This record gives sequence, C-alpha cells and structure tokens, in this order.
Amino acid sequence: MTRREFMQVLAAGVAAGLAMDSKQVLAGNVPANFYELPKFGNVCLMHFTDCHAQLLPIYFREPDVNIGIGSAAGRPPHLVGENFLKAFGIKPGTIEAHAFTYLDFVAAARTYGKVGGFAHLATLVKNIRAQRPGALLMDSGDTWQGSATALWTKGQDMVDAQKLLGVNVMAPHWEFTLGAERVKEIVEKDFAGSVDFLAQNVKTADFGDQVFKPYVIKHVNGVPVAIIGQAFPYTPIANPRHFVPDWTFGIQEESLQKYVDEVRAKGAQVVAVLSHNGMDVDLKMASRVTGIDVIFGGHTHDAVPQAIPVKNAKGTTLVTNAGSNGKFLGVMDLDVRNGKIQGYKYRLLPVFSNLIEPDRAMADYIRKVRAPYEAKLNEKLAVTEDLLYRRGNFNGTFDQLIVDALLEVKGADIAFSPGFRWGTTLLPGDTITMERLMDQTSLTYPATTLNELTGAQIKDIMEDVCDNLFNPDPYYQQGGDMVRVGGLQYTVNPNAKMGSRISNMMLKGKPLDPNKKYLVAGWASVQEGVTGTPIWDVVAEYLRSVKVIKKVKLNRPTIVGVGKNPGLA
Repeated sequence: MTRREFMQVLAAGVAAGLAMDSKQVLAGNVPANFYELPKFGNVCLMHFTDCHAQLLPIYFREPDVNIGIGSAAGRPPHLVGENFLKAFGIKPGTIEAHAFTYLDFVAAARTYGKVGGFAHLATLVKNIRAQRPGALLMDSGDTWQGSATALWTKGQDMVDAQKLLGVNVMAPHWEFTLGAERVKEIVEKDFAGSVDFLAQNVKTADFGDQVFKPYVIKHVNGVPVAIIGQAFPYTPIANPRHFVPDWTFGIQEESLQKYVDEVRAKGAQVVAVLSHNGMDVDLKMASRVTGIDVIFGGHTHDAVPQAIPVKNAKGTTLVTNAGSNGKFLGVMDLDVRNGKIQGYKYRLLPVFSNLIEPDRAMADYIRKVRAPYEAKLNEKLAVTEDLLYRRGNFNGTFDQLIVDALLEVKGADIAFSPGFRWGTTLLPGDTITMERLMDQTSLTYPATTLNELTGAQIKDIMEDVCDNLFNPDPYYQQGGDMVRVGGLQYTVNPNAKMGSRISNMMLKGKPLDPNKKYLVAGWASVQEGVTGTPIWDVVAEYLRSVKVIKKVKLNRPTIVGVGKNPGLA
C-alpha cells in the first residue's frame, strides 16, 4: 500500500468514525477494509449479547476448553484454538485469530489492544446505520449485571447506556437477579416507548399469563420483521428462585411455535428469535420449531463467526451467537423480496477499541456515570505477574485466585466457586483494582459460606453440576461451566452417564472419604436467607495480604473419555 492509498483509507475511516491505528494498518496486522461491509439486501439486523455491564474497553480471552459431547462433539460452538481457525478458514496469527481464540493471547493482546467499550460500539452501530437506514439493534441480555457500577446503580448505568446506544429490542437473563420489582420498573418506566423487552417464555405462576411482551413486529424499509423474545429458560434454577417467585420460565416450544405462526399470519416476512437459551439449546430448538428464519443467541458467550444453518420439518433456520463483553457486533443483512428471504450475509465484527474512534456522547455519558465511583473502582489491591482470566469448562486463573482466597481466608479444606462465564481478563503486569475484582464477583447474592459436607455430598454436588454441563440432551443443560474447585483434585469423564462422571477424588494426596465431613467454602448460594461476608471482601483481603499474584497453579481435573475432542486444547 502506498502512502497516498493509506491516507485515502485513513481519511475514509475517520469520516465514518472508524479511526484505524496507522501503525497497525501499515504493519499489515489489520486489513485496511477490516470494518468495511459491502451493502447487501434491504433488511439489516445488528446483535450483541452478554456484555455483562462492561462500559469501557477490556481484555477478554476466549476458552481453551469447550468440550462438546454426543452430537455436539466437533461442531460449533465446541471448537477451540487451531481447530476453530481451521473450521472457519481463519489464518493463524491474524487479528481475527486473536479475536476468536485464546492462541498467543498475551502477545496478541499487547499488539491489538483492548476490545469492546460502549463508546466504540456506539460508533460502529452509528456507522452501520448510516450505511443501512432502518437497521435494528438487538440485545440478547446479561446487560444489567457484571460490573461494580451496574451492581451499585441497580442496573441504571446500563439501562441508560442501552437507550443512548439505540437498542431497539432486548431479551433477558441476569437482569432478573435485580428482582422482579426492579425489572418491571425498568421495563415500564425507563424502556417505555424506546426499548421492547421481550420474553415469550416468562409467564405468571398462577394463570400462565404473559409477564412481558412475547414479540414485536417492526418495519424495516417496508419489510415487516417479527422479533420474538426468549429469556433464559432455567433462571429459577441457575439463579435464586426467590428473586422471581411468581414467574415461570422454561423453553416452551409449543408457545414459541404459536407465536411464530401468529406473526406469520400477521404478515411478517422475516421471523427472528432473540434468544438467551445458549447455543446448543438454540441449535436443537431450530430443528424442532418451524418458521423461524434466524436465531440471535446468547448466554454461552460463544463467538461464532458464521451463521449455522439448521434444517427442520419446513425449512432451514440460521443460528448465530455473538460472544460476550461487548467484544463483538453481529451484522445480518437479508435480501427480502416477494415476501421471502432470497439471501443473506452475516459477519461477526470484533470491536477493537484501538481501531474505532469513541462516540463522544457515549464517552461523555460513561465518564459522568462512573465519576461518583472512580476512587473506589481504582483502589489497588495487588499486582499480577500471571495472565488472569475466566472462561473454559473447568477452571481459569482468576477462578483459581478466588478459590485460593476462599481456602486461605475461610480456613476451608475445599472451596467451590460457581462456573460463571462472565469476567474480564488481566495481562501480566496489570494492577488488580477493585473494579477488576468486581468484574468477577458483582452479583446480588455474594455471601460466602462455610459448611460441613461429607465426601459423598461433595461428589453428589459435583456430579449434579457436571450433568448440567455435559448432559447429551441440550435441553437439560443449564449453561455455565463446571464448578471451580480448590484443594480437591479429581478425574472427569464428560461422556459417562449421570452420576458416574466424577472419580478419583483426592484431597492432600488421600482419597476423599465419602463418610468423613470436610469444611467447604463457597459463595453465590441460590438459597434464600443466606448470610456471610461478600465474596469481594474475602478476595480483596487475600489480595491485599499477598500483594503480588504469581505462578498461579491451575487446578483442572484429569479429563478422560473424550478422545481427540476439538474442543480441548
């Protein structure tokens, strides 16, 4: 590329609000047309999901363990590393390889910088809308939870950010952990007339009435587009039931089919489901419910660069999933003519903050909403010499830090930490601030506990969680990853039957005695009335005492029975 050609590209990017880092472009690390989307069709649907309240750019490492079993083995989203790149035709060592895999993460992160940030996402959304008038922006949820400011403002910082971003439609999950009254307050007051909050599968426990709108029909360039909302089906199981005591959830295929048929009867030429099921559940649902053109999914944080076609009794449904933490924006262009979709193009755009000029209005809003909390957010707790991350079926280094803290501070034999998929990444040399700790722990039921459990009870708990992850029927999977374990080593066979996946449980070199009682520390109990020191206080105490985190010993189980599974690095 000549200097003149480069300046032309740069000028075009600036005009569009996309500030390409000149050093990166000239070095050949980033294609000059990285954010160029040739126009196609007449209906554009944009989608993001699972941002977990991250308003600012962050680092986020993709998993190196994402095992699929049964029919899910070896197919998206259960691919990692080189297997992922090969499946999707992505060249190793590129900016796309960094965006979609864990490979060479630290070096690549230092090269390409942070991802996400609502000010950068806003610029990208505005640029696409300028090219595609009428484009809709959809949010699959997990938006009001995951950061300190979201916790402290009861989600208000994210609600106002969504409105400023121009979100048109939303489906929920972690939003419900703010409690039914708070959710209804936001939907009825803040979102009135601006954001459609959809959940066809949330109904009253007494008479089965709809709690929220099941769908909305919007016209895009004269084309009627129906969007049906699907909340996380297992909310009362995965999260505290007492937060939503009067509502029922579930997948509810029959109800979904009814609404698909209803919107078709009303003239919808495009039918989309905005889902928080998790990708495996969406893939199965797409094979059983007919008449859906595309599912925009969330929950499992899977960044899948292509739409996956799924055949059913009456046609084909495209299934997508758009990652997490504001790291990606999905763009689906549809060519709708003669009442039908004639073709489509889909791209999942990584949001690199170094390559996109922040939107001024959104940046100003973020500064304003964070200002009262900056001193608390920026408290320095420790420094890490290791890469700290959360994501993967069994453990991450930040998860390990949490269980290490529980063992030390609570004086436990064994520690459990939930297999949450939300949480940002820190590079070696980074300061662990209170904000970065809260990224891993911000939820409305943070109490830590210390209980006596027998070895048999411990195994039962682990088997139950393992079945939620590896049940061969996606409809019995509840998302999330395996409980993180401190102090205890074990072997796992994901392909074994329920109750037989966990074996060789060892504590300090000795087999776990099924009849002996052990002190087990944990946090985030879904039971009502649980009290205890919040997890962030426990981990902060630990960090202040050790001051430097180094040589974290990752306690992962021995994995057997999966062969050369492409979801295992």
